[in-house]
Amino acid sequence: MKPHSRRAFLAGAGLAGAARAGDPEAYWRGIRREFEFPEERVPLNAANLCPSPRRVTACLEQFTHEIDRDCSLENRRKFAARLEQTRARLARQIGAGADEVAIVRNTTEANNIINNGLPLRPGDEVVVWDENHPTNHVAWDVRAARFGFTVRRVSTPRRPSGPEELASAFEQALSGRTRVLAVTHVSNVTGVRLPVPWLAEIARRRGIYLHVDGAQTWGALRVNVSELGCDSYSASAHKWFLGPREAGILYVRADRIPQIWPNSVAPGWGDDAETDLKGARKFESLGQRDDARLVALDAAAEFLDGIGWERLQARVLELARRLKEGLVEAGARLVTPMDEALSAGVCVMEVSAAVRQALVAEFYRNHGLAVAASGGLRLCPHIYNTGEHLERAVRAVRKTRSLWSA
Repeated sequence: MKPHSRRAFLAGAGLAGAARAGDPEAYWRGIRREFEFPEERVPLNAANLCPSPRRVTACLEQFTHEIDRDCSLENRRKFAARLEQTRARLARQIGAGADEVAIVRNTTEANNIINNGLPLRPGDEVVVWDENHPTNHVAWDVRAARFGFTVRRVSTPRRPSGPEELASAFEQALSGRTRVLAVTHVSNVTGVRLPVPWLAEIARRRGIYLHVDGAQTWGALRVNVSELGCDSYSASAHKWFLGPREAGILYVRADRIPQIWPNSVAPGWGDDAETDLKGARKFESLGQRDDARLVALDAAAEFLDGIGWERLQARVLELARRLKEGLVEAGARLVTPMDEALSAGVCVMEVSAAVRQALVAEFYRNHGLAVAASGGLRLCPHIYNTGEHLERAVRAVRKTRSLWSA
């Protein structure tokens, strides 16, 4: 699909008529047909892994086959331009400059680049959210054990009243020794969304570096890093972005890039400690890459551009709201706030840890729904999910009440 082809996208997906007729559910049923999964095995765990649209899979297969037919340097030189096309598109989508975006393998790698690359020493302090993913949580402990700085954890209210209460918990934890504040935009275990712009303002006043793990927001919300105000932002394509596995991004604000050391150095870096690579590209000096995968990443980005980011965000929030309302009506107690200002697409209901795995297995085996046991029973709908999928999930919750209410 060629760039700037929103009209072609709508027509190709059979959506133009639905859009003109003003039938939003018909539009989203058309989106559902872009995905391969059968109705007997519905993914409802976007926080972990999403299926890719057919066109993304086809793109990956096409270029993998092309490279296998001719893996010469002469043939593969064309991918350098495709990589920069992808970088430019991703940067535009998140409100960054192309030189501020590195295309890495996943959020884990991006988080660890920041963790290992920031200059920290004994006496320094890193403040983290206790709901961070291990790659932005335990990883700081590992580095602290080596270099002697301190890691302080912040707990937020179980049922926050608003953004002010969440921001206040972090502000109170900061000290004169704090050099880094590392948080997750949306928790994968509670679904709570942190008020990152508030945290950015607090960090900026104190000269503290703010890193944001965006694994649960890239592809789910309209992300603009300038509006967030963070120094760096990491995310994976295999979750809400609907892209290929082992592809992701690391955004680093231009003036912060020189302060951060890379994790690895590979051919193309240059011949001395001062790299020849421009901007954030120094963080993707990783050796031989899967060129077909990087082209497929661009196909995923184009797919989401075709939908439109405001429309996509509205749909994710709508699906999450409808699901949460249905769960409450079924008698469940939510971990995730109902308020959209405090949540996004991750939905978690309270379930005893002792029965979570059994409940996940029950949902998959008898209801054809792939969910997760993270933080409770986690159900994360995305744009490929339909109203029927949500109704099925609520029915499954009702039918398994003897398990989760014990």
